[in-house]
Amino acid sequence: GAAGGDSERALLEKKMEELAIGGDGNGAQLSVGRGVMRGRKVVSTEALKLRPEHLPTKKGTSGVRATVLTNYFRLETHTDWRLFQYRVDFAPEEDNTFVRKALLRVHKKRLGGFIFDGTVMFTSSRLSPDPNEVLELTSERNSDGAKIQILIKFVGDLALGDYHYLQFFNILMRKCLGSLKLQLVGRNYFDAAARISVKEYKLELWPGYITSIRQHENAILMNSEINFKVMRQDTVLHIYTEICDKERDYQAAFKKVIVGVIVMTPYNNRTYRIDDVDFTKTPSSKFPKKTGEEISYKDYFKQKYDLNIRGERQPLLVSRSKPRERRAGQAELVYLVPELCKMTGISDDMRANFHLMRALAEHTRVAPEARIHKLLQFNERLYREPEVVSSLTEWNMKLGRNLVDVEGRILPQEKIVQSANIKYDAGHDADWTRQLRSNPMFVCCSLKNWAVISPTRCMRDAGSFVQTLQRAAGGMRINVPEPYYHEIPDDRQGTYVEALEYVINSKNPQLIMCVVTNNRSDRYGAIKKKCCIDRAVPTQVMLAKNLASKGVMSIATKVAIQINCKLGGIPWTVEIPLSGMMTIGFDVCHDTTNKSRSYGALVASLDKQMSRYFSAVAPHASGEELSNEMTANIIKALRKYQQVNQGSLPQRIFLYRDGVGEGQLHYVFEHEVALLKQRLQEVYGSATFKLSVIIVTKRINTRLFLKQGNPPPGTVVDDVITNPSWYDFFIVSQSVRQGTVSPTAYNVISDNSGLDADKMQRLTYKLTHLYYNWSGTVRVPAPCQYAHKLAYLVGQALHRPPQPALEDLLYFL
Repeated sequence: GAAGGDSERALLEKKMEELAIGGDGNGAQLSVGRGVMRGRKVVSTEALKLRPEHLPTKKGTSGVRATVLTNYFRLETHTDWRLFQYRVDFAPEEDNTFVRKALLRVHKKRLGGFIFDGTVMFTSSRLSPDPNEVLELTSERNSDGAKIQILIKFVGDLALGDYHYLQFFNILMRKCLGSLKLQLVGRNYFDAAARISVKEYKLELWPGYITSIRQHENAILMNSEINFKVMRQDTVLHIYTEICDKERDYQAAFKKVIVGVIVMTPYNNRTYRIDDVDFTKTPSSKFPKKTGEEISYKDYFKQKYDLNIRGERQPLLVSRSKPRERRAGQAELVYLVPELCKMTGISDDMRANFHLMRALAEHTRVAPEARIHKLLQFNERLYREPEVVSSLTEWNMKLGRNLVDVEGRILPQEKIVQSANIKYDAGHDADWTRQLRSNPMFVCCSLKNWAVISPTRCMRDAGSFVQTLQRAAGGMRINVPEPYYHEIPDDRQGTYVEALEYVINSKNPQLIMCVVTNNRSDRYGAIKKKCCIDRAVPTQVMLAKNLASKGVMSIATKVAIQINCKLGGIPWTVEIPLSGMMTIGFDVCHDTTNKSRSYGALVASLDKQMSRYFSAVAPHASGEELSNEMTANIIKALRKYQQVNQGSLPQRIFLYRDGVGEGQLHYVFEHEVALLKQRLQEVYGSATFKLSVIIVTKRINTRLFLKQGNPPPGTVVDDVITNPSWYDFFIVSQSVRQGTVSPTAYNVISDNSGLDADKMQRLTYKLTHLYYNWSGTVRVPAPCQYAHKLAYLVGQALHRPPQPALEDLLYFL
């Protein structure tokens, strides 16, 4: 039983029953261990021990110390009870989770306080003193009167701090959020009462909270983040009607817009991902209810929700249930009525609307001081709600009133190197645009033969822009001669493709600039396919409105730098003391035309100055295929390195791996890294190699603040809020002018480099200075950002790997 005696055990049992058996319908469900039934080993990310044993400390030493506030609250628990975990099987097998819960609920008295998610059960006391004893119970299924045998097997007991124990705390906290009268939309809670209306764009912003309770270095902490849900006032029917009025092939056009989007159904506050559209069904179509009786969708919504559907001829949307939902008894295909579905999120067209995005940013970009205030308000709100206080008190839990602070460090500014004689500090905001404009590039490439393709109506602006470009490039000692101008009569994509073919055949240019009238993706894709797949010619696509805009000199400077990079030059570098080193960035992007396919892009440095790069892209449909392709491309990069470095292989390899979801971490660690080491051993033979694999994660809810404002670029946090089982750290590498800066999380999952934690952090920060599309630092190491840029180009525009002839150039900038 529980260590705290009978009274505490009785309290625990009582509270477990109140917490509800298998969830209370407000989203506070336990979702663990489903893989147990399928015989697959489930490893929690928290339980994964990734910290190298040889590492004496994961804390760095460089820089100036600074007190950093975080968006974490301490969770103080005074419990010393244990939870007991059991696996529950049914014979004959019962797939419906709702029925499984009902069958077990009958034995509430025998089992005492318990929580059951459909597969795994937690109890507050042992069901039998013998851990090997299988408890057999029998229930009668209501639907057909069948006798169902229930087999309950002991799995283990959980101590405070165990992963599933923490899951239990998260359930309790989600129940507390439900007590705040917040609305569950998808997986998160939002405050509909505090909605912000953005009337001119028919949008609403719902503020909400994301919470997560985990074991951190020395304590259990609750991460709390402010977030927003964009709720659109238009229904899917509005969009369907608009498309029907405009498009001849309205069905294909509607599917293109709607498949893949997330919609919300206000009648049950649920969100669905749209997978298809069924044009053979309408609201008058019938479906069988569970009783077997047939009913039309129109009548069903009238009976159940008192909703009147007006649009008779609208098709039905199709959403495929997740395996978890199917196991819970939901049909494989869920049909939705467009009229009853509200769009959520932001479309690509909306994202391209500068004024709309600025209107949203006024509310969503929360400055550090305001964010701290909102987090403390949230904490106060939890304490003001009697139900929350009661729940936490009865579970012997207390939430700290103050944000957790941590001692961070601000790394020294990096030296930007433009030549042997020209070096300067990156600056407090890590932005060196001003110095860049008047100094020569680190490596200048000679542009001798290039072409400009432009519609007739844009020719004058194109010529004027080339003159500005020549002036901007001259300041950086880049020679830009007069181009060959090729005038085209219109801006159809076919016209561009024909012009490109003619110019390449007749002029054989090093680079082609294409002027386009708008940012239509099909035209952009056609230009890039022609020059990256059919041929191998770097291109620079220019939007006509930018040729004569106010900031044209600034645009011309950036274009001059891009052109230099696309030809093999680089504008600057930083001082990296390690020699014989290769840094690799890897990222993944989905194919927009084939949802089952993704592209993994790899970009690797080939020399000490980080002035030469190799890139490769490969499609994949599974994790195993991704690992194989990535490893094969790393071997190609090593062979290229040998060519460039007189037959030598790199002594050290640093792989910065982006595109890893938290659930994939175990697979990457167990399989991908093992495969890579095996292949590297084959390449290196008896020679030793040093490999570091660092997982890079941008999408995190951790935020860092100074007492006033954002922490500056170079701020490192490697204690208190980090994971005790990992070799991890956070770096704020970029500067933001509005809102709160987001740190990037780094997790070193394999490392025999011999570098200490301080040098690993310093190297990582240095690499954020080398992305040449921006004369400042970026959120991730430059090889990662290049890999993302390349994967995005292939997934969005090319849909197949580019020509190998381009692999030595940063043509994708």
